[in-house]
Amino acid sequence: MNIHNEPLVSIITPAHNEERYIAESIESILAQTYTNWHCVIVNNCSTDRTFELAQKYAEKDARIRVINNDVLLPAVANFNRGLREISPDSRYCKMLLADDWMFPECLQKMVALMEAHPSLGVVGAYGVQEDRVLSQGLRYGAGVYPGHEIGRDRLLGGPYLFGSQTAVLYRSDLVRKRDPFFNEANPHGADSEACFELLKESDFGFVFQVLTYSRERPGSLQQFSMRINASAADTVTELKKFGPSFLTRDELEARLSYLVDRYYEFLATNLFRWRGGSFWKFHESRLRAEGIRFSYLSLLGGLARKIAERFRTRPRDQCKWGL
Repeated sequence: MNIHNEPLVSIITPAHNEERYIAESIESILAQTYTNWHCVIVNNCSTDRTFELAQKYAEKDARIRVINNDVLLPAVANFNRGLREISPDSRYCKMLLADDWMFPECLQKMVALMEAHPSLGVVGAYGVQEDRVLSQGLRYGAGVYPGHEIGRDRLLGGPYLFGSQTAVLYRSDLVRKRDPFFNEANPHGADSEACFELLKESDFGFVFQVLTYSRERPGSLQQFSMRINASAADTVTELKKFGPSFLTRDELEARLSYLVDRYYEFLATNLFRWRGGSFWKFHESRLRAEGIRFSYLSLLGGLARKIAERFRTRPRDQCKWGL
């Protein structure tokens, strides 16, 4: 791509008490082989040196701007706060969380794919999170896929290709059309939901290369979601919300029945673990929000299926309680 014709990319970096990692994150932006970018760092009432460190970079590079929130915002609301600051001249938009970073070719590879295929609304890539590679499961190809196909495949149990917030690039005009861009009422699955919305009207691109690194954050919303397995609820929520757009009625009904059964099996496995009331309250409220009554009979059915599965998959001489 000719450097003089590079479209502008807006990078949004939400930050709250990230003095340990924010320099590394910003340095990864400065190290990009793609140079036509503008970065907005949204300091969300940090009480450490986050603002001071970010401001030092802004003083050295005019492409970096730091803004301060007057009040502490929830994480997803802060993401939206940042996205409202994307440049009106930007063609593409990238989230980069303040404790994550990009490999040097990240923007160049993603923008090149977007530029070659104007129908794309979102581009993903492999990303590393600690010691795991995210977004695996897509068969290698040209990297361009119909949005409806990707959405349908995901709702039917296909691979999760959207990575973390750091792992994807959006088309800016699609971001501007949605305010708020992320659904603040769905903090556990707002990024996935945003991608489904974009796939209704655009295609999906994928770069078969590791382009980003993201951290697991102790005490973060992400870790809380993993601990209580919020994704079990999120898959039902996504299916109910987006199934009518991507699936036939028969597919939707069959998939919903399957997911609810698997949900109750998951809950049944937690009957014998020490789970506080907040765990059960969370899942009961999520089921109720989707119009599904929390049923103890269904919970017992899930337990019976898990017991039967255990006996089916173990050698006969080990089919004893406690093994």
